[in-house]
Amino acid sequence: MAEQFYTVASDSENTGDDKVQSAFPDLAIGIDIGTSKCSVAIWNGTQVELLRNPRNQKLMRSYVMFKDDSPSGGVSEELAHGEQEIFSGSAVFNMKRLVGRVDTDPVVHASKTLPFLVQTLDIGVRPFIAALVNNVWRSTTPEEVLAIFLVELKAMAEVQLKRRIRTAILTIPVSFSRFQKTRIERACAMAGLHVLRLMPEPTSVALLYAQQQQLSLHENMGSGIEKVALIFNMGAGYCDVAITATAGGVSQIKALLGCTMGGEDILQNVLCHLLPNFDTFCADHSMDKIKSMGLLRIATQDAIHKLSSQPSVIINVDLGDGNKVCKTLNRSEFEEVNSKLFEKCEKLIMQCLVDAKFTAEDINDVILVGGCSNILKIRSLVLGLCKRENLYEGIDLLEAAVCGAALEGAVASGISDPSGSLDLLTIQATPLSLGIRADGDGFAAIINRNTAIPARKDMLFTTAHDNQMEALIVVYEGEGKKVEENHLLGYFKITGIPPAPKGTAEISVCMDIDASDVLRVLAGVVLPGTQNAVSPFIEVRMPTLGDGHGWCAQALAKMYGSSLDLATIPKKLQQ
Repeated sequence: MAEQFYTVASDSENTGDDKVQSAFPDLAIGIDIGTSKCSVAIWNGTQVELLRNPRNQKLMRSYVMFKDDSPSGGVSEELAHGEQEIFSGSAVFNMKRLVGRVDTDPVVHASKTLPFLVQTLDIGVRPFIAALVNNVWRSTTPEEVLAIFLVELKAMAEVQLKRRIRTAILTIPVSFSRFQKTRIERACAMAGLHVLRLMPEPTSVALLYAQQQQLSLHENMGSGIEKVALIFNMGAGYCDVAITATAGGVSQIKALLGCTMGGEDILQNVLCHLLPNFDTFCADHSMDKIKSMGLLRIATQDAIHKLSSQPSVIINVDLGDGNKVCKTLNRSEFEEVNSKLFEKCEKLIMQCLVDAKFTAEDINDVILVGGCSNILKIRSLVLGLCKRENLYEGIDLLEAAVCGAALEGAVASGISDPSGSLDLLTIQATPLSLGIRADGDGFAAIINRNTAIPARKDMLFTTAHDNQMEALIVVYEGEGKKVEENHLLGYFKITGIPPAPKGTAEISVCMDIDASDVLRVLAGVVLPGTQNAVSPFIEVRMPTLGDGHGWCAQALAKMYGSSLDLATIPKKLQQ
């Protein structure tokens, strides 16, 4: 195959290729793999530049086509795959929605209406995913699909930059569990990439915002007054909200909140509105049904896009077998169909303000990013809640996340800039609370959501039974009061507890998150009233679970019951 030619998107005439190649040989690239679109960027010595593929695109579709023995992500293809071809059953997309999820997850079940095959056994294992290849369903995994796509992105960058790419900064949704993060890291390793950092998407945007404020400060000789920005990010798969306080190039994330909700859910709501039996219609993955599903999906996506600029749109699709969709969809009807989703957006913003201890009047700038930010209802909703008339205009809503990742790549790679463009620091925060099971099925949070990282906190627990000599440390993350509402990360057992009446022994559990967001859990028995260990502590890096983690909680309950439970000791939290 002839070597593909790639160009770099830049506002300047000088692309800076030679500068990147010679001065920064180990500079990490920034990658934003969205549910629907992806992009790659790099710091060229003076600014962030986005790579273009052979079709001169900065934003590329996130999918992998399984047409033969050589799956292709379409990144390096001279001719793009058409929409009907992508929705023919031969392509797997929405991989970011599926990665790291088990088959009991509602998001997995909602994906059964997609043109490719998604099957579940509902027993807490990885779902079965397959693409149609020569009229045969070929199984794959979200990690494999992601790795194939990353291989093409990496090759594209290597051709352009004329050097090997070893490291990258990837953006991820706020709501990603630590198990999902390990699946992303595994996919990167399969593609030959070492992940320097996984950045929550609004954190990446906050870094870009901090750079712009820093440059504005230099130009205007200002005093560096702190500015507070609310970042609302909604793409095809996820919705994130963050509040950041920025001054002098330092951006501190005051609060983060996210959920699995985005353009795919909006699309599904409209599809069910147009075709009330849509779920049952999609259950049969015959060739004719797949083609009909693809046609309806294309028409509905196009209609949603048009409603951002016109009050109504006509949808006319022949589904075959006497089924036909012919309807005029107006903007108010579209907003009513998605009213519950918009209410969830409102609740996320309000809760984020509460978590950050800010009011709407404290917000200086409102930043909207992600493809769904073009929806007029979302724009008006966010501006209304923040009591602002205009959005912040200095950031491209589709390129902001990858630009922030490229900046972080330069900073993490140790690159300096004489102009001060890289004198940046983002103080990140934990998006989810971390704790262990205690008091039966209760969740005892040790590190709370929105704690600045790096962080290290410990908490004392005690035995739940007389003469209990062992304890099970079961680690979870989430916001539920009960452990079954949260993500199980792993478990380990401590031994050597001196026999005593229940509530006498003290077990210290410490959670440590370093600057790279690596979580370690340490636990051991201490002498009551002191921090002196009875025996050596056990340290475990989390998560420890594999793909069958849906079974673990039930297996632990069946094996041990409550015999190794811990109980909380009131007011024993050490800072």
